[in-house]
Amino acid sequence: MTDLHPFIAGLPKAELHVHHVGSASPRIVAELAAHHPDSKVPTDPEALADYFSFTDFAHFIDVYLSVVDLIRTPEDVRLLTFEVARDMARQNIRYAELTVTPFSSTRRGIPEQGFMEAIEDARKAAEAELGVVLRWTFDIPGEAGLEAAEETTRLAVGLRPEGLVAFGLGGPEIGVPRPQFKPYFDRAIAEGLHSVPHAGETTGPQTIWDALTELRAERIGHGTSATRDPRLLDHLAEHRIPLEVCPTSNIATRAVTDLDRHPVKEMVDAGVLVTINSDDPPMFGTDLNNEYGVAARLLDLDERGLAALAKNAVEASYLDPAGKRTLAAEIDTYTTSWLEGTGR
Repeated sequence: MTDLHPFIAGLPKAELHVHHVGSASPRIVAELAAHHPDSKVPTDPEALADYFSFTDFAHFIDVYLSVVDLIRTPEDVRLLTFEVARDMARQNIRYAELTVTPFSSTRRGIPEQGFMEAIEDARKAAEAELGVVLRWTFDIPGEAGLEAAEETTRLAVGLRPEGLVAFGLGGPEIGVPRPQFKPYFDRAIAEGLHSVPHAGETTGPQTIWDALTELRAERIGHGTSATRDPRLLDHLAEHRIPLEVCPTSNIATRAVTDLDRHPVKEMVDAGVLVTINSDDPPMFGTDLNNEYGVAARLLDLDERGLAALAKNAVEASYLDPAGKRTLAAEIDTYTTSWLEGTGR
């Protein structure tokens, strides 16, 4: 079998499901931990590998929130955001919709206006200096309840930063039913934001149905359990509702027992629009290039298949139409040049 990793490394890509704090590299996490010695997060980048070994989804949330607690000033926010973009540039990610949880920062005392200015300053610098276009999804941390929903909606609507395109819902699904968040999604949608909640990652298909019917989801974060309901798969395929699939994440959080049992092939075979994403890459010991390698194996893809997968993410994104055409053409040009260079 052809080694696809060199092709993947150069492939222009978009990423739609990747978390802001969850993308902090070990180097940045260790640096922030050193600045805040009262934290339990290790200051040694090598020790972070053990720290990021999760027993289950609940343990992952605990560890994730301990890293969130390292982000305490607008300067921390700006540093994190720009460094995430730098890591994306190294992977030839041209466009990303970064899931940001402002409530987690403002409740820890970061001034809300300072937070907005920090992410926007980093966004503009990333595009100018690194060629990475960033947009934001503001998500409700579901475990924090309706207080967090109200605050996230207020920040999204009242202080809407220029780069904000979507509104989401993350955190644990068990014990956090989707319908209770309907009023907040209704307000966000009325302001022109797209609905992109997590659903069906650690719960069954009904959570996905609730996201579709109650939250008017236009894309589904994860959607891992969709394959357990043929009617749901048909609905997703018919209405071209994309799934943001994160294979390694699903294994790390025990949402799926092992990669060979991952349902992504069933999703594709059912005609669902699938995008591949990294979720919280350093925490899961992965990156988007690695996830494309995983997808190539699970879906038996060659270079053309991987290029089509990359174009799925462009299609499912909220990049403007001209930007979509440009990035899709860049993918095609790269792939054609690569295949000609290898005599295929």
